[in-house]
Amino acid sequence: MNRRVFSQIVALGAGTLGAWGESAGAASTASHAGGAPDQASPPPPPDERPPQPASVADFQRLAQARLPRATYEYITAGSTDENTLRENVAAFGRLRMLPPLLAGVDPVDTSTTVLKQRIALPILLAPVAGLGLYHEQGAAAAARAATAAGTIMGVSSSALSSVEEIAAAAAGPKWFQLYVPKDRVVARRLVERVERAGYKAIVLTVDLGERKDVDLRNRFRLPHAVLLKHLQDVGFPVTDRMSDDELMAFNDQAWDLSLSWKFFDWLRPITKLPLLLKGVLRADDARHAVSIGLDGIVVSNHGGRRLDGVPASIEQLPQVVDAVGGKADVLLDSGVRRGADVLKAIALGAKAVLIGRPLAWSLAADGEAGVKKVLDLLREELVSAMQACGCANVASIKRDLLLP
Repeated sequence: MNRRVFSQIVALGAGTLGAWGESAGAASTASHAGGAPDQASPPPPPDERPPQPASVADFQRLAQARLPRATYEYITAGSTDENTLRENVAAFGRLRMLPPLLAGVDPVDTSTTVLKQRIALPILLAPVAGLGLYHEQGAAAAARAATAAGTIMGVSSSALSSVEEIAAAAAGPKWFQLYVPKDRVVARRLVERVERAGYKAIVLTVDLGERKDVDLRNRFRLPHAVLLKHLQDVGFPVTDRMSDDELMAFNDQAWDLSLSWKFFDWLRPITKLPLLLKGVLRADDARHAVSIGLDGIVVSNHGGRRLDGVPASIEQLPQVVDAVGGKADVLLDSGVRRGADVLKAIALGAKAVLIGRPLAWSLAADGEAGVKKVLDLLREELVSAMQACGCANVASIKRDLLLP
């Protein structure tokens, strides 16, 4: 399908799509309260090759140029005044490294183990909703890129592809992020399908819901056909005879937003997969998660998309790690933009990090190749930071590399 036609189908609002080398920002002036990328320079002469992306920020600019405004702002913006969105990134910048001298290492090993799964680098793809909005190959392209990079893909319940379609796209390890249907029969069947399809873990995201000003201004909503397929992929009994309003009303009522700790009493008996809790910011919640036998914790504020005014994830990481005391694997998402951010998170006790917006931006920029490239760039930056800090492997990254 033509890329322009595809993007216009899956998102409300007009946008201009460019070729891979087109200068960022030339086709869009979308912005949000958190600030847009720098304005791009004029396009290069026809006989000059355009610069390749060298950072996550470059992929953000490319995504802005390619996506309709409503779609770009849906993934890029944060909740209400976007204070938490900005803090997620700024807090990493405030962390300062103090590497030892004459401790050079070469080569550097970026491999690690998460939930007993050996992976090539401590950077996972976060479960991101709406991957089909950013590229026609959506979650399948992301899954192939994760497999090529030797890492884990987190698959959202709202990825806009079925669990089976994503499992068939690539052989690499995948975790499924469960948004819980109110209908527990549908929920149980979904969990059983996930296990049958070969996923390696279930991630329960508990900070559900979003309120973003830009989505209200843009009247952002999924087109009828996209929402219909999504709900059918989950297992809901919806049909193409339902009107737009009926389908939207069904979706609004389909998900359980009032989960409690008791949910794990229901979930644990029906699956043998490891369970992770995503959205943890408090030490007491981390201790409780460990006390009921959860296998992993993701320190996260949902990328600043849920509740504005909560602290940056990286600021809360040390107290969560200390509360867990090694009884579960602790990971972090929200705000990771550089390989040095990965090193900082590991120094503070995370086993690995997850990237969300960088996944969406790079997918929009160039599909599977874009996601591969952003993972390669983050890997290269991490290797450079590890060499500068004298860390031959991930296990040697310690808290004393950071200033108190």
